Amino acid sequence: MDWLEVTEHPGLRDLPFKIELNEMGEIIMNPVKLNHSVYQGEIGYFLRVMRPEGKVSVEFAIATPKGTKVADVAWLSPERWQCLKGKVEADIAPEVCVEVLSMSNTTDEIKTKRKLYFARGAEEVWTCDPYGKMAFYDAKGKLPRSAMFPDFPNHIEI
Repeated sequence: MDWLEVTEHPGLRDLPFKIELNEMGEIIMNPVKLNHSVYQGEIGYFLRVMRPEGKVSVEFAIATPKGTKVADVAWLSPERWQCLKGKVEADIAPEVCVEVLSMSNTTDEIKTKRKLYFARGAEEVWTCDPYGKMAFYDAKGKLPRSAMFPDFPNHIEI
């Protein structure tokens, strides 16, 4: 199955799950809890206020060699958005990709996603843990704070 088939499949619409594809085209579904959704909204709000010229998205599909991965929150420059506008999934990652973690996420899973997003052109990948603690990364490793959004808080309160 490819991402276009997933997005157009009537049986997969309006599911209360986050859907991704693995490298074999198999659907991976993860149920989303309320805190997860609220963290997405708060992170998106901060991104929008701090850099209003860009586009903020939640559940942003990115084609990778290991299937379609979906960043929980993304920030794109106007230039990058113009390259992606109208596509079913992104062949270039947004400049900032954010993963809101749950207790079921493994360190290896998130490390792999970071590598995949950087390989597709992300400039920074952030994580928000289940308690709102933020971590910021560039392709070289962990950062003390975001270089693109230096005033972004290190902790999100919900």
